[in-house]
Amino acid sequence: MNIWLISKYASLPKYGTGARLFYLAKEFENLDHNSLLITSDSNHLAKFPSTNDRYNFETIEGTSVIWIKTKKYLKTASLGRILSWFDFEWKLFQMSTLNLGKPEVVIVSSLSIFTIFYGYYLKKKYNAFLVFEIRDIWPLTMTEEAGFNWYHPLVLFIGFIEKFGYKNADLIVGTMPRLDLHVKNILGHEQPFFCSPLGFNSDNYTNESQEVSNSRFGFPEDKIIIGYAGSMGITNALESYIDCIKILNNEYPHIHFVFVGSGDLKFKFEFDLKECSNVAFLPRITQSEVKYFLANCDILYLSTQDSKVWKYGQSMNKVVEYMLAKKPIIARYSGFPSMIDEANCGLIVNSNEVKDIYDAILSLSLKSPKERRDMGERGKDWIFKKRKYDKLAAEYLIEIERLRSYSKK
Repeated sequence: MNIWLISKYASLPKYGTGARLFYLAKEFENLDHNSLLITSDSNHLAKFPSTNDRYNFETIEGTSVIWIKTKKYLKTASLGRILSWFDFEWKLFQMSTLNLGKPEVVIVSSLSIFTIFYGYYLKKKYNAFLVFEIRDIWPLTMTEEAGFNWYHPLVLFIGFIEKFGYKNADLIVGTMPRLDLHVKNILGHEQPFFCSPLGFNSDNYTNESQEVSNSRFGFPEDKIIIGYAGSMGITNALESYIDCIKILNNEYPHIHFVFVGSGDLKFKFEFDLKECSNVAFLPRITQSEVKYFLANCDILYLSTQDSKVWKYGQSMNKVVEYMLAKKPIIARYSGFPSMIDEANCGLIVNSNEVKDIYDAILSLSLKSPKERRDMGERGKDWIFKKRKYDKLAAEYLIEIERLRSYSKK
């Protein structure tokens, strides 16, 4: 099959880090299909070269790629981001497809959710099989986690696009396991659905010796290091965790907390903890360095807001990265059971109460190093068995081919 995969934020390994859609395209090629990935240069995880060309054609690791020069923006929650979406969509429709061959399958992956219109156009033009892949449930995420009113014009508009996509796609794919319930709630009936979860590129984890000297990150010796890697904003719900750090500073000085990343609340958290000697905030590091940071921690922490989004399951790259680091995880999360539960590689805290997070931290901190290692190894073994992209790509294609065959009968 000729398969086109389209997503504004499908970053490329050549320019920083490889995104899910790139590795799926690559694995489709390995399975003797023809892939074309269409993306943009507007991605904070990647650094594309400066160019005057609107459409840039490359072959990266055997995969055909077109990356489109688009409007840049500085803040995630900004008008500039929305304008950049429109810019990408406008340039998609202007792009000549004469020399690109005829797509038989078109996979449109959010974000930007607007791209489903271009996917529908290709479906009609080429009689292609249209897949609408959802990695973030918009506009639900906007109303639940960003505080938008359901009657905000942008929410209503994106809600219309979401419903249009669900209605007109031949297959809806969610990286979260129960997106089908949300789709049924929106449409009032079921649509063909398949869960293709987030995975990882095993080529990046061929070297078992990931660990580097603790001095690389300035970790104190002879202390239990609890690490957090990622954004520090409203949706990350770190406030109760910050309060725990204050309490533990006096009670258990051998537990040390380290943050790496950026976000709107980072400076506030640094200010709140300025009197604590048990915490460090590191400068932002490259995506390729994150796995080394995680490997040097003893325990890893993540948190989410209480949100209706999570009742459909979690879809966070962070969970995959944490499990690959072979470390036990404390997850402040309330929602559909996650792979942390399945792998038994950590503790899920369903409450946002400081005491409950405090108890989870002490529970893992008081375990022996071997007990923590065993717990972390369970996570790594589980993720290697179930989340390699070659396995996910093969399962993805089986579902597409099954539905295409059924529709031709």
